[in-house]
Amino acid sequence: MQPTDISRRSFLAIAGALPFAARLGAAGSAVPVGIELYTVRDALAKDLMGTVRAVAKMGYQVVEFYSPYYQWTPQMASDVRKLLDDLGIQCRSTHNDHTALEDAGLQKAIDLNHAIGSKYIVMASAGQVAGVDGWKRVAETLTSAQAKLEPLGMGAGYHNHGAEWHEIDGKRPMDVIATGTPKGVTLQFDIGTAVEAGVDPETWINANPGRIRSMHCKDWKAGGVGYAAIFGEGDAPWARIFKAAESTGGIEYYLIEQEAGPSDQQLARAEQCLANWRKMRA
Repeated sequence: MQPTDISRRSFLAIAGALPFAARLGAAGSAVPVGIELYTVRDALAKDLMGTVRAVAKMGYQVVEFYSPYYQWTPQMASDVRKLLDDLGIQCRSTHNDHTALEDAGLQKAIDLNHAIGSKYIVMASAGQVAGVDGWKRVAETLTSAQAKLEPLGMGAGYHNHGAEWHEIDGKRPMDVIATGTPKGVTLQFDIGTAVEAGVDPETWINANPGRIRSMHCKDWKAGGVGYAAIFGEGDAPWARIFKAAESTGGIEYYLIEQEAGPSDQQLARAEQCLANWRKMRA
């Protein structure tokens, strides 16, 4: 059966049975810790299956695939899902170009995300956006996608970068996204870009209760270090962030992301990030 042959009723039955309940985290937290696979992008491009095995062996419980997954065949998606199941890990969300949440591309995204067990289709690139009206249209796209995804037990999301924190005509694009979309749309919070822009993460989380269902735990450090900072070694106030996420934000899973660093050190840096996580969450 091809993914497009699945009826709405059977899809709902399958989606309801998917194992999205949180397992215990690496240090006893009820919220599992995962990895945004862009962290190990060069290794992933060379050997996807082997790289997923490697991060699972490190102890990551969740993986998030980014935009190249959208070119997978149904068979590739099925093979990836089998690997995830065999390893006992999950993919709960994917990162996507804006076209995957627009009408023409949404069904393909639904089919692929369903095949790998992913619940959330996250827009991580809005494309070229002009002015506040342009950001309002982005919000409309997310709202439309959410209306189609919600009956399937799925959801749309938006992942911020640095540009969304800088005012345009007196308004921050992230505020336009948050106020212009229903509460079902996840605001996937990228911590590092917010810290770089001078945004207080705790304040943003508390201003959007229940909508921070996932978070990119990416650090940033002043003084020229920037995103080369390993998770837990930058300027982000992680203790306050975790407290807000778990008491107010509605966090379901964390995703560690290491954006910068030499290609041949990506796997080692991913392992160091998880080691820092364990120390921090002990």
